[in-house]
Amino acid sequence: MQLQDTQTAAMQTAAQTFSLTPPHAPAGMRVTKRNGTHEAVDLGKIVRAVTRAAQGLHAVEPLQVALKTIGGLYDGATTRELDELSIRTAAALTAEEPEYGQLAARLLAQVIEKEVRGQDIQSFSQAITRGAQLGLINTRLSGFSTANARKLDDAIDVAASARFEYFGLRTLYDRYLLRHPETRQVLETPQYFFMRIACALGGGDMAESLQLYRALADLDYLPSSPTLFNAGTTHEQMSSCYLLDSPEDSLEGIYARYSDVARLSKFAGGIGLGYSRVRAQGSLIRGTNGKSNGIVPWLKTLDASVAAVNQGGRRKGACCVYLEPWHADIEDFLELRDNTGDEARRTHNLNLANWIPDLFMQRVEQDAAWSLFDPQQVPQLVDLWGEAFTRAYEEAEARGLAKRTLPARALYARMLKTLAETGNGWFTFKDRSNATCNQTAVSGNVVHLSNLCTEILEVNTEAETAVCNLASINLARHLGEDGFDFDKLAVTVRLAVRQLDRVIDLNYYPIPGTQRSNARWRPVGLGVMGLQDVFFRLRLPFDSAAALALSMRISAEIYFHALDTSCDLAAQLGAHAAFADTRAARGELQFDYWPEAQPHDPARWDALRARIRAHGLRNSLLVAIAPTATIASIAGCYECIEPQVSNLFKRETLSGDFLVINRYLVDELKQLGQWTPAMREAIKRAEGSIQAIGEIPEPLRQVYRTVWELPQKALIELAAARGAYVDQSQSLNLFMATPNLGQMSSMYMYAWKRGLKTTYYLRSRPATRIAQTTVSSNAPSQAVACSLENPEHCDACQ
Repeated sequence: MQLQDTQTAAMQTAAQTFSLTPPHAPAGMRVTKRNGTHEAVDLGKIVRAVTRAAQGLHAVEPLQVALKTIGGLYDGATTRELDELSIRTAAALTAEEPEYGQLAARLLAQVIEKEVRGQDIQSFSQAITRGAQLGLINTRLSGFSTANARKLDDAIDVAASARFEYFGLRTLYDRYLLRHPETRQVLETPQYFFMRIACALGGGDMAESLQLYRALADLDYLPSSPTLFNAGTTHEQMSSCYLLDSPEDSLEGIYARYSDVARLSKFAGGIGLGYSRVRAQGSLIRGTNGKSNGIVPWLKTLDASVAAVNQGGRRKGACCVYLEPWHADIEDFLELRDNTGDEARRTHNLNLANWIPDLFMQRVEQDAAWSLFDPQQVPQLVDLWGEAFTRAYEEAEARGLAKRTLPARALYARMLKTLAETGNGWFTFKDRSNATCNQTAVSGNVVHLSNLCTEILEVNTEAETAVCNLASINLARHLGEDGFDFDKLAVTVRLAVRQLDRVIDLNYYPIPGTQRSNARWRPVGLGVMGLQDVFFRLRLPFDSAAALALSMRISAEIYFHALDTSCDLAAQLGAHAAFADTRAARGELQFDYWPEAQPHDPARWDALRARIRAHGLRNSLLVAIAPTATIASIAGCYECIEPQVSNLFKRETLSGDFLVINRYLVDELKQLGQWTPAMREAIKRAEGSIQAIGEIPEPLRQVYRTVWELPQKALIELAAARGAYVDQSQSLNLFMATPNLGQMSSMYMYAWKRGLKTTYYLRSRPATRIAQTTVSSNAPSQAVACSLENPEHCDACQ
């Protein structure tokens, strides 16, 4: 199948000849073509190209983009530079009119296809052949492509690329498409990229591969970044998350664990690492009769290692260290991300998380004392949870083993201070995570930590490193004329679970412990993105009862169909090896641990329990809600389960920063006849808020509140309702414009009481927000309260 521009043939034939006379170029000015030759500048050609790409976009003015491109001309400019200038110009106008984003996407799609075509790649099968010749594509995929070349080439849907918004396509082009190792030109179009993923994960089944391609091309569903990066390549490391238990308390144990971290980080995996077994400062070192310097020097070494290991040239490594609050070095741990103090005791590349037992939160509530211990003296505490932990902890106190005692509220306040100042030091709850995990039915199977983004909860040991493969369903693509399309959701879930299960067998495992764990437990993490899009399109305020009910039902349906599919796979291929050691083998499901949960259609769930007891499950865990920042950008939807941060926000790309307006809001305002220059400036002046714009109807203002205008209790309630059907956990960010320790204390105490297993970042309002230079009026400026911005992202889970 011959390559075409992303615009359909119909659009091209409808292109009108530009009737205005373009400005003249200075005599002798030339451009450099892609093949290196030079030709005289044809300004009309530039104008016609932009006009052709703008066909069907009624709110854009192609001449404005074309003239700006012409204004950037200089003698010898390359055609690639001119294309990029046109793209940037259109993208910069997105805040004025969202259709300019579509124009920018069309122009970029043309550039991508020219780049691929210029390497004599005219079809998907040719792209795979070229990739194999360059050592980028594995023999399994190249063989499948060769054997089925005609069917695969014919299945490519060029028009599907029109679904991309500019920033999604830009993300694909800048970071995901395979590139020639020397020229760095892309070797695949977006549709070839999706077909590569589909064929790599289709298990050699043509029908399955084409169904998966259709779902990817329609942006219904996307695997996480490591899968998108590596599927079908010669190094198929497709897992997102690795969870390593604390190193043993020895020189050999610590450096062996650091070696594991480096190897896992090399291939784009995000890492969670426990550290509660390592002895505290002042502890006796029997081999030398000296005293330990505690965990900080070791974590400083880890910090440098994580920064040094570049993940396939795409980004530096990423790691989160988990510590239990009874560890005697907990206060030093909480200072590791401080921006002041001794740099020798700071680790700016590591993320930090508190792994908190219920007993600590209870003592905070009671305003009681809290004891700190050296793990060398109480090694059993790391492997205990619930009542067993409480008994062992109180026994250690009674024996006088505490190195220090302090008010529980004082330590809690220090945790909150770290969170407020750095966004780090996340609150994750040890007992709840273990009590609700399907893998912890048998004594000795313990969840010791979560992952880099706090949505994965899996058992690990010294011999087994927990692993998870992630993917997310784009809920925005599951809306029909009559509301949410649950039938389509069921189809997507079944496809996604089959694909995720297949990744376990195809995956490259950097260290032996990862393969042992994945083969035994076969966990996957299916999540969602675009929940905010659904609420916008259905005009549901984020904190409304209707939104909560819909969110809960979506989660219940995903969990049901994921279990049902995994049971089918178990009947076909066999249950995972450790099924007998799970709660599901006893007939227990996630919502059984949430007292308020009342599943719809109990008879359906009872029938599913019976099937699971009869056939088992192929996968011990199935649902985890990851952050999705990157893949949500590709899909053109809002991240995971989060509300919008603003109706006007900045998007950062390798080619520049651009302001973007909420397209749903623009559509609403257009219908009301209110999308005017004055309205645009009012929204800019209000930094993306519409709450003070009285012309906008109140019901609309309720729907389009930003996260800073929503009660955080609502986010916690949504997470709790959803949590009954999430057998792993959720990357739940909480937001506070200017962090206040009193409010934070209440917020995290409430999250614990509502049964949340984990939380993620505390996001505070940026001190510098939308640039006021974009506003032309001379309205008086107001002082903005200064607080900290926490812009870090985990790409592994995206």
